[in-house]
Amino acid sequence: MNVYQKRDIFRRRNESNVYRMFLWIILILGGVWLIRSVLQGDVKPLFLPTPTPTRFAQSYAIEGDALFTAGKLNDVKDVDGNVISPGAITALREAVKVDPNNAKVWADLARVQTYSTQLLVNQAEILTRLDEALVSAEKALEINPDDSYVHAVYTLALNWKASYIADDRERQTLLSTAEREAARALQLDNSNALALAFYAEVLVDQQRWTQGQQYIDQALALDPTLMDVHRVHAYVLESLAEYTLAIEAYNKAIAISPNLTFLYIRAGANYRTLAFNSPNEQVQTELFEKSLEYFDKAARINDQLGVQDPGPYLSIARTYSQMGQFFIAIRNVQKTIEFQPDKAEFYGELGVLYHKNRNYETGILALECAVRGCDEDRSCEGRGGCGPNDTPSVVEGLPISASTIYYYDVYASELAALSTPKNNHCEEALAIADIIEASEYDEDPNIAADVVVVRNICNSLLTGVDLNATATPEVMIDSTPTATP
Repeated sequence: MNVYQKRDIFRRRNESNVYRMFLWIILILGGVWLIRSVLQGDVKPLFLPTPTPTRFAQSYAIEGDALFTAGKLNDVKDVDGNVISPGAITALREAVKVDPNNAKVWADLARVQTYSTQLLVNQAEILTRLDEALVSAEKALEINPDDSYVHAVYTLALNWKASYIADDRERQTLLSTAEREAARALQLDNSNALALAFYAEVLVDQQRWTQGQQYIDQALALDPTLMDVHRVHAYVLESLAEYTLAIEAYNKAIAISPNLTFLYIRAGANYRTLAFNSPNEQVQTELFEKSLEYFDKAARINDQLGVQDPGPYLSIARTYSQMGQFFIAIRNVQKTIEFQPDKAEFYGELGVLYHKNRNYETGILALECAVRGCDEDRSCEGRGGCGPNDTPSVVEGLPISASTIYYYDVYASELAALSTPKNNHCEEALAIADIIEASEYDEDPNIAADVVVVRNICNSLLTGVDLNATATPEVMIDSTPTATP
């Protein structure tokens, strides 16, 4: 019989494993390190969302192009200035933030910034935006100095900046630089239709109309699918007083980019010019109505897009003014003030219309806001009272310039003409007359004549001597031309 050693069937002896113990120590120490790192922020927990969504520059660029085509160039803001919907400029600015070395996107931004000035009214804002466009174009050139498209866009920005410069020497310098940039663009790529078109625009502004026509014809032959090419073609035709053909060219540009409202504004302005020049009253009325259709279309597009652009309403007001329908014109300018209640230019336009409608007292209030500036209460009085859609606003007066001297002229003339010994406005009228005479903008013989009348009226009131120089407000300034858009 074999006798075996007794075994522990139900319980095994405890055995230590050095490797297992080492593994557990490593895991414990690793866990402690991980917990401390998470608490200190060195390690982020899994599945947390990223702080900001990551997008490629091309994504923003495509969005910017889509917004430009849709007509949303600037941000749409609420009454408090908060951005409701970003525009093409904002999208392209984001693109260059993501990819600051992309010359094409910088050039696209410069192009949109330049065109966006068509939706601005204040000249200071326009010049600021054009300076921004120039900075963007110059950045693109710095990145890629041998890109034909970049040079073409730089040409556009330079040329448009020149159109707002009063000093002839500075203006010619900008135009010469724009011409060199256009030539460089064509040197790099002689089939660049945009470069040809923008070169044509520069040549027209240099009064070289024949050459401008030649260049735009080449651009049309190379690529008739570009909005820019048809826009410049229309501009060339306008400069040649071919207004009917210019309208046709604008219509082709509109067919390509139907949401760019400034194209409708320009086409409507050409219809208005045709109406103004027509000797036939019936034809004139029909042409005025046609211009109003284009302006109304621009206003409706803006309304659909949520864009608060006063431009169409100003154009409508000026058209009705030329038709002699001043009350409707006044209502449209009041609409522009609803959008931008602090814009002195609108009060100037409103004051001139009140003057033409022989509402001189309210006209003085509106023109005071335009010339001298006014507080919130006075701004409501200047626009004929604040309604439910109006926002009282402080208005800063406009300095005298080629575009504002008409407001100064009408303001001084109305103040003098309405002055009486008991209600004498001559102190202010003479102060404005001094400003006009001290400026470089008093060379217009009509304005100079108005200043003489203002001084004669006020001298008559001061001395009590009738110099036979008094005149009613409507007579005093009827010979002064109305500013056109």
